[in-house]
Amino acid sequence: MSFKPKNASIVYYVSDIARTERFYRDTIGLSVERMEGAEPFWLQASLESGLDLIFFEMEGERGNTPAVIFTVEEGGIDDVVAELAANGVTIVTPVSEAPGGWSADFLDPDGFGLGLWQSEDLPRSLK
Repeated sequence: MSFKPKNASIVYYVSDIARTERFYRDTIGLSVERMEGAEPFWLQASLESGLDLIFFEMEGERGNTPAVIFTVEEGGIDDVVAELAANGVTIVTPVSEAPGGWSADFLDPDGFGLGLWQSEDLPRSLK
């Protein structure tokens, strides 16, 4: 497979974004940044290791949150999803708009949800 992820984020769906912000900022001590692009705002905490924690206020169920999201930096997200599908991977959500770019969701062999995200500044396909 040509896609080799270099960065990943862990995405949480939370019931109260302001409470989550206070907890991770004041209790855990992370630097939490409010981001625009979803209503209400969403949060991002970047760790020194390069891992990002992302928080969206929305309904979530155990099993679909938290989710590991791989960043597509090379190749287009459409091409990566097509290659995954050609290799028999179950695509749950095809490429669709996401804050600041594009996303898609798929399952690993045990049914765990994984995702892809690509910046809107990059081409969706290189073909």
